[in-house]
Amino acid sequence: MTTLITRRHLIASSGAAIAAVIAARPTPARAQGLAPTPSMRGGRNNYRPGAPIVERIGNGGFWMTGTVRRAGAGAPLAGQRIQIWAHTTEGHERDPQSHGATLTDANGVFRLEMPQIVPAFGQPHGHLAYDSGDFETVFLRPLMGSARDSSLEAHFVLRPV
Repeated sequence: MTTLITRRHLIASSGAAIAAVIAARPTPARAQGLAPTPSMRGGRNNYRPGAPIVERIGNGGFWMTGTVRRAGAGAPLAGQRIQIWAHTTEGHERDPQSHGATLTDANGVFRLEMPQIVPAFGQPHGHLAYDSGDFETVFLRPLMGSARDSSLEAHFVLRPV
């Protein structure tokens, strides 16, 4: 039996051979880690070091939520202190009653109820700070999509001190 090698057969088999060589070639290891969260401009405004850990700020109705993870591997960080404050229906962001802190759970998740955030300087926004000391301090100032939103989410990726 005679086997004819056509041009099409030659191209197809050559392409398969090249693909096999590329797939078998060792590739350099890449760091698959999370970069630390940078502090945001304006995030520190009206910050109060040592704000108390609270069950809720004011009468509630609005939820501030998020996560805290370690830079690099992204492991969740339990027991980390997150301070939260904002201009709300019950007070200005500079008022002591508008500040409170909470701790992350075993999965690095935090959640704190507070009064409805209202626009300050035209923008509805919250303030959050990681300030426990084991990692670099980070201040966040996330904006809400709308003043009618009933929650705001913020995520921290922290670098050890």
